[in-house]
Amino acid sequence: MLVRTWNLFHGNAKPPERTAFLEEMVRLAAADRPDVLCLQEVPVWALEHIGDWSGMRVAGAVAARPTIGPLPSTAEIGRVLTSLDHGLLRSAFAGQANAVLVGGGLRIRDERSVVLNPLRFRRAQARWLGLDLVARLAWAKERRVCQAVRVAAEDGTTLLVGNLHATSYDADQRLADAELLRAAWFVDAVAVPGEPVVLCGDFNVPARRSRTLADLADPEWGFSAAGAGIDHVLVRGAESGSAETWPLERRRVDGRVLSDHAPVEVRIG
Repeated sequence: MLVRTWNLFHGNAKPPERTAFLEEMVRLAAADRPDVLCLQEVPVWALEHIGDWSGMRVAGAVAARPTIGPLPSTAEIGRVLTSLDHGLLRSAFAGQANAVLVGGGLRIRDERSVVLNPLRFRRAQARWLGLDLVARLAWAKERRVCQAVRVAAEDGTTLLVGNLHATSYDADQRLADAELLRAAWFVDAVAVPGEPVVLCGDFNVPARRSRTLADLADPEWGFSAAGAGIDHVLVRGAESGSAETWPLERRRVDGRVLSDHAPVEVRIG
């Protein structure tokens, strides 16, 4: 089984252009038929299209809803406004979502999600970590979620897939690390005894700066070790290979590099 994760950067190329290439990204990521494809930074309007683009079944979770400043908006208005200049506007109006896609003989049995940075959690962690006002405000800027999607094979065996996009705050990556631990507890609680678990996505913290990634690799948690970078695929309860990151040329289409992240993938079983 091939599990792949990719932060789509809202369809932007690197460097960003006025035009987005979201459909091209989804088609590229699904072209070799991965069994599970986890996506982050998906514009909310795109959730109803990525199934057609990929030919896969989709479970989506909205993290940040479309807005115009402080006012609620719609996915379609967000799409239209962002189309004026994707590179400049990015997620300003379109909102943001995560998505888990499954292919082959797999089907989505059930799904749920948890908010990674709710107010009560931020307050408690801010006291524990001694965060200053700037860090507290940065943490509250954008809602983050983790999905837990149970995938079933034709023989009835299941795999629980956790897909998250943690807060990006380079000045203090403990914020992302705290969210990662919350996500790990969430998928652990959802998993049934003996069920293999995959926890993946854009963690926004590398292994060298993460207490949580070190803890998850301990026997008590039982996850595989993290690779390089901030995008990870961790596996528990099943044999897995090393994480592989796509080389730059593999995500270059028509001379442009798609996204500011590279897909990361792991083979299981």
